[in-house]
Amino acid sequence: MSHSPLLNLPGPRLDLLDEVHAAIAEAAEFVRAYDPDLVVIFSPDHYNGFFYRAMPPFCIGMYASAVGDYGTHIGALDVPTDLAADCAKAVLGADVDVAVSASMDVDHGTVQPLEKLFGTATARPVIPIFINAIAAPLGPLRRCRALGTAVGTFLSTLDMRVLVIGSGGLSHSPPVPTLHSADPQVRERIVHGQPLTPAQRQARQTVVMEAAKSFAAGNSDLQPLNPAWDQRFLEIIDNGHLSDLDRWSNSFVTHEGGSSAHEIRTWISAFAAMAVAGPYQTKVRYYKQAADLIAGFAIRTAVPIP
Repeated sequence: MSHSPLLNLPGPRLDLLDEVHAAIAEAAEFVRAYDPDLVVIFSPDHYNGFFYRAMPPFCIGMYASAVGDYGTHIGALDVPTDLAADCAKAVLGADVDVAVSASMDVDHGTVQPLEKLFGTATARPVIPIFINAIAAPLGPLRRCRALGTAVGTFLSTLDMRVLVIGSGGLSHSPPVPTLHSADPQVRERIVHGQPLTPAQRQARQTVVMEAAKSFAAGNSDLQPLNPAWDQRFLEIIDNGHLSDLDRWSNSFVTHEGGSSAHEIRTWISAFAAMAVAGPYQTKVRYYKQAADLIAGFAIRTAVPIP
């Protein structure tokens, strides 16, 4: 499912928020009925927990704490440390190189879906798996599928009901700094991880809100959303043809979907994990070309085909 900091900020149209929240409520009901024992969430980071001083492509959190950006939960998540470590061992044993963290910081990309689906971020034990989706250079999409397959194979050995979440927007290109375009102060932060002061965090929120306002009004230089590309991606997901995405180059994703469209990596990993159980069918299907959120916003739920 997609996330957006703008869901927690003033600005988006009320009718849009009502529609999005209705779709989220449908997904939350799906989760409530399933009643998982464990959640595994594949999610990106927005320079709140991972920085260029050491940027892994993938990282499994054996402990995690939320930074509380955009009004989300702040503090520790309920991470089953031994189980997360076992997951990492299994993934490494499957020839997928993954880092581990005993002190992972996560942001709204991880926390918002947990809050929207469960009411609180600590309602269930959770293993957070970071996927780098913004800090170039990025690996090929097939490695995200391999990661998901390795995680799914490990999960298949557990006698637990496991909910797998992929958290990321589809086409979108919000104002996120890059290593080459950032001014010296911002570059220092995204390289070395200088924490934001409350004033800096508020200023960052204001920038996002103003960018969304301009984008929705059609007065923005940000790359437009691409609903046709979004639907093409969702069709591949719905049909379970995940290997088709191996042919999508990083330059193609950026050209068609924008600089942050690489968050589809989380979807690929999540559905690859799901596919270990066999063919699946998607249930809740929601998509919105949501300019107010600067994102192609989508939700899917899925279950194995009996």
